[in-house]
Amino acid sequence: MSPSSTRSLGPEERTALAGEYVLGLIEGADLTAFDQQLAIDPDLAAAVERWRVHFAAIDATAAPIEPPAALWSRIETELATVAQQAAPASMSSAAPVQASRPAAAATSRLSDWWNSLFVWRGAALAGALATIVLAAGLLNALDRARRQPVMVAVLMTEASVAAAVVNTFADGRVEMVPLQAIHVPEGKALEIWTLWDRAVGPRSVGLIERARSTHLRLDQLPLGKDQLFEITLEPATGSPTGRPTGPIIAKGTTAQAL
Repeated sequence: MSPSSTRSLGPEERTALAGEYVLGLIEGADLTAFDQQLAIDPDLAAAVERWRVHFAAIDATAAPIEPPAALWSRIETELATVAQQAAPASMSSAAPVQASRPAAAATSRLSDWWNSLFVWRGAALAGALATIVLAAGLLNALDRARRQPVMVAVLMTEASVAAAVVNTFADGRVEMVPLQAIHVPEGKALEIWTLWDRAVGPRSVGLIERARSTHLRLDQLPLGKDQLFEITLEPATGSPTGRPTGPIIAKGTTAQAL
C-alpha cells in the first residue's frame, strides 16, 4: 500500500481501512504507508479519529492482556530451536546459507508479529466486543423470559367481552391489565379475587379505584392452571366480609400461555 493507492480508494474503502488501522490490523510496509498518508490527509485522519471514538467505550472495558513470563520463555526457546534447525549444516555450502535466510526472515516476522502491540490490543478489543455481544444477547434473552407470562386468564363479562387479562410470570409476579374501560360509581372500587379451592373460598388479591394495570398479591397463595380470577364491584374500602359481595364485573380461569 502506498500513499497514492490510499488516495485512490473510495470513501467507504478508506473508512474501512481507517477502522482496520485503529484495530491494529495493518502491519509492515502497509502500516508505514498508511502512517505517511495519515500525516498529510486530514480526511483520513478524521476517519481514524471517528473510529477511535467509536471503539473508545469498548477499549476502556478491555482488561490489559499480559502474557505470562513462562510463555515468553517457551516462545524464545522454540524460536531458537527453529533457528538452529534452519541454520546450515556446513558454512561452506552456499545453498544452505541462502536457504537459511527465508527461515530467519520468517522467524523475524513471527517475532515482530508476536511483539506487536496492535495485535494484542486488537485481540483485547475483539474479546471485549465478543463479551459485550454475548452479554447483551443473554440479558435480552433473560429479559424476554422475565416478561413472557407462563399462564394467562382472560376475564370475560356476562356479554362475553374481554374486560381484563391476568398474567402470571415464572418469577412469581402476577398482574392484571384491563382491556377496556370499566365504569366505577363514586364510593365504589374494583376488587380482584382468586379461587383455587372452593373449600377454602375466594381470596382478595387486589383493590383498585379504577380500571388500571396492577400487581396482584399472591405471595402466600397457590397459583396453578384453571385457577379462577374475578373482578367484583365493592365499597371503596373493599368487601366488608372478606368475600365477594357486589356484582361480578368479569371472570376467567388461568391457562398455559402459548
